[in-house]
Amino acid sequence: MATMRAHRIELMIKKLLTLPIPDQYQVQTTHITMTDGTRLPISVIGQGAPVLILHAYGMDAREFLPFILPLASKYTFYLPHLRGFGLAQPIGLTQFDFVRQYADDLHVVIEQICLARNIDALPVAAISMGAQVMWAYFSRYGSARVSRYLNIDQSPAIHNQPDWQGGLFGTRQREVFAVFHEMVNMTLPYIQLESFTHLPFALKRRVTDVERQFSLLSVNRRRSKAFIQAMTYKNDPKLALYEHRLWNHKRQCLQAYLTLPYDFRGALDKVTIPVVNLIGGRSKLYDPKWQQKVTQMLPNATEIVLPHSGHAVPMDEPVRFYQVLRRFFGNEL
Repeated sequence: MATMRAHRIELMIKKLLTLPIPDQYQVQTTHITMTDGTRLPISVIGQGAPVLILHAYGMDAREFLPFILPLASKYTFYLPHLRGFGLAQPIGLTQFDFVRQYADDLHVVIEQICLARNIDALPVAAISMGAQVMWAYFSRYGSARVSRYLNIDQSPAIHNQPDWQGGLFGTRQREVFAVFHEMVNMTLPYIQLESFTHLPFALKRRVTDVERQFSLLSVNRRRSKAFIQAMTYKNDPKLALYEHRLWNHKRQCLQAYLTLPYDFRGALDKVTIPVVNLIGGRSKLYDPKWQQKVTQMLPNATEIVLPHSGHAVPMDEPVRFYQVLRRFFGNEL
């Protein structure tokens, strides 16, 4: 009996796999040509009004799919892959100031989407590094092409200053930045190596340990921390063969973060569109109290604080994150 039941289940699964997938649930990849001739990949899914979401540091844009699939019948989601990440992993940076380069790329992407869809502006949501790129975009290009903006746990200023203590890692910034500086300096002699596997073993262990600690600082929930520990730790044999394709690109981004005075507070009063500031109430990357000051600095902003979430809101609070996205794109916030 059990064998017959298992066979029926197997046949049912095979039948389901042969069913045609509705168009709105099929992910397509399009490319938009940047000013330097680079063809940037954009994942596109859905049918309906166009909206855009920007991913975080180290993230593949397609990681948003679980949150947007239920909305794919109402909206067309454009998910750019920023240079060096996701489908754009083979595309290198041509500028040290990667945030500016990403902002310039984003300008081209938004202009092309608006032209293709015959619209004046579209809603944008962005998280972490993607949101930092949006602050740079607003500083360079204004907000005329963005109808409303969802800022997910990101300060417009990275470095703490006498008048601003809301930078990356808050009161621990000097301590954590010292660790990052050390790691960057250790890797500099090896940046010409094509493969991560060729780095000295001790350096590979140091790089992956620092990345894990960064990821753990990004979350608050126990389950999130357990997931990160399970997914990122590699024993010695696995680490010896680990092909970390993003390590050099992530090093470049980190070096720019440590070096350049990223501060886009001067553009806030020009962002007159509706802004929703989504804040992780337990964020260790950006102090929630200072993020609330950003809400007050914007001319037309509201905020949502998720009291149990760290910086990585989709991981800590996936249901609430989906609910916020649904209401934001539905213009209910």
